[in-house]
Amino acid sequence: MKENIVGSKSMAFAVRIVNLYKYLTTRRRELVLSKQVLKSGTSIGANIREANSAQSKSDFVAKLSIALKECDETGYWLELLSRTGYISERQHKSLESDRDEIFALLTSIIKTSRTSLRKH
Repeated sequence: MKENIVGSKSMAFAVRIVNLYKYLTTRRRELVLSKQVLKSGTSIGANIREANSAQSKSDFVAKLSIALKECDETGYWLELLSRTGYISERQHKSLESDRDEIFALLTSIIKTSRTSLRKH
């Protein structure tokens, strides 16, 4: 099922985000933007996990929609960290590639789930 794939990918992404946070706070001494990317980047997987325990199909879609919004927000913080020189272009592209993949999976799952809701 797609939720397992997106759940695994979001956990791996969250680990990368935690490691990014550690790097930014210890080596780059950046404390504000790093906290923002930590919150949104780890929230993606937490909301996906919640969706897997949803009480209904519409609750499932709602939780995944929150995960999608957090995923989008994470992209903003990553771009800002790149544009301000806190992370390299290579780091940004690598993280953004993983984020894009999760974003695409979430979009597909939400679209399929909404279509299924309309049929019932």
